[in-house]
Amino acid sequence: MSPVTVSRALAQLAAEGLVVTRPGAGAFRAQPRPQAAAAGDTSWQEVALSADGAADVVPRSVDASGVLVSLAAPPPGVIEFNGGYLHPCLQPERAMAAALSRAGRRPGAWGRPPMEGLPELREWFARQIGGPVTAAGVLVTSGGQSALTTALRALAPPGAPVLVESPTYPGMLAIARAAGLRPVPVPVDADGVRPALLADAFKATGARVLVCQPLFQNPTGAVLAPERRGEVLRIAREAGAFVVEDDFVRRLVHEDAGPLPRPLAADDPDGVVVHVCSLTKATSPSFRVSALVAHGPVLERLRAIQVVDTFFVPRPLQEATLELVGSPAWPRHLRAVSAALRSRREAMTAALRLHLPEPALPHVPSGGYHLWLRLPDGTSESALTAAALRAGVAVTPGRPYFSAEPPAGHLRLSFAAVAGTGEIEEGVRRLRTAFDDLPGRPGQRAGAHRPG
Repeated sequence: MSPVTVSRALAQLAAEGLVVTRPGAGAFRAQPRPQAAAAGDTSWQEVALSADGAADVVPRSVDASGVLVSLAAPPPGVIEFNGGYLHPCLQPERAMAAALSRAGRRPGAWGRPPMEGLPELREWFARQIGGPVTAAGVLVTSGGQSALTTALRALAPPGAPVLVESPTYPGMLAIARAAGLRPVPVPVDADGVRPALLADAFKATGARVLVCQPLFQNPTGAVLAPERRGEVLRIAREAGAFVVEDDFVRRLVHEDAGPLPRPLAADDPDGVVVHVCSLTKATSPSFRVSALVAHGPVLERLRAIQVVDTFFVPRPLQEATLELVGSPAWPRHLRAVSAALRSRREAMTAALRLHLPEPALPHVPSGGYHLWLRLPDGTSESALTAAALRAGVAVTPGRPYFSAEPPAGHLRLSFAAVAGTGEIEEGVRRLRTAFDDLPGRPGQRAGAHRPG
């Protein structure tokens, strides 16, 4: 063999770990690879993890199942009615790429940012919220989930009750329980959280925190009525409590919606509201930039917890955010999403009326990305969810949205994570098939069409 062939052979053997080459000495057979270590015994961890919370007033439980439903991608060929983010065709991918490219060329873009966030970005968030909010009260955070986690840790000690809307966002319930808090439900109707029941809950529990979504509430889509806004703040103020306002989809308003109400924080000079808003829902799951806003001494506690947990949001991402929201592409993107969401909402409501009228649709929102259906009495959520997946459509069951026993079975159907209206119509037809295949139901409804 030629020297080149020998050299290449030795290089390949060395790369595979079979020989060891020593310059000036030669090539030698490598020592036999050690056998894989025997599997250890981790059963001791069951005792350790359980004993850790034995003294907790409210045992901490980390349950990500309600969050994973909207994060996990369904199998190929399954229509995604359980998604929590915009489909890639709705995301501003070119604008984000251009913004990130420009941001990387900014002087100091890779340096350490201020702990609270870039001053220009904090000022932008403050202007978006309005009212008495200033840049000094804004902390730039890494996504809404992180901001909610910081807020609850700052405002309530382990074992404390925290008032939540019922139903509400499962990710927030998971945060509360992981912190050892006790979620107490306050029912929501078409006009948002019910003030009389809210006052009763504060009085009965002594809670010092309410978490609410006044705009296009998840999952009901309700908007807090004008006459209730001031009342909710008054009730919280009299209870000596904070209101954590999760303003998560303000930028996903539909084209046919009227003027939006201001954030509660814009009408709160007394520092009752701790405001959370994010750009993630309107951009991409990976564009995790949000704001945590407060007024008064609580701001220092929020800042301290955020610094300990995460230090700061990476500066390149903050710089890219400034580039994105300051570009002409940003308002164009918001208008395009607004029109697309309206079209998708109308397609889904029409398909449900035609193919699946049995579940009740009590409210059709003019913002957000989903519909909330109440199932007929006696319908099993779990059975319907499993049947839907077999039929080729992934849906979200309603049970994780309730902190106590739900009044009925529900489904949440997202229309934002699919490719278009055609996929929405096909998904509802598949859901019809699943509904007809439930145990105890008669055969296919006359006039319904099964997917070919």
